[in-house]
Amino acid sequence: MAAFDGLLREALLVAAILCLPALCVATLVGTVVAVLQAATQVQEQTLSLLPKLLAVGLAVAVFGAFGMRLCAGLFNDVLAQIPALVQG
Repeated sequence: MAAFDGLLREALLVAAILCLPALCVATLVGTVVAVLQAATQVQEQTLSLLPKLLAVGLAVAVFGAFGMRLCAGLFNDVLAQIPALVQG
């Protein structure tokens, strides 16, 4: 059971680390766009979506290799722990 708990904890940590760059970028870009919209009094919904979409896509492209290394490491850990998981 300790092996499963360790893998579950590591999987949740990897998921949080993978989501963090995209969420931070989306939050920052959304805040900047909201301030600009408030300053110019232009309240167009599509105007706020496109910059966030482009910024998050760029963040995923930049941090993609790092995320794949994290996922590969987790996959290797899971494969290494299969005997401990099966034995209980």
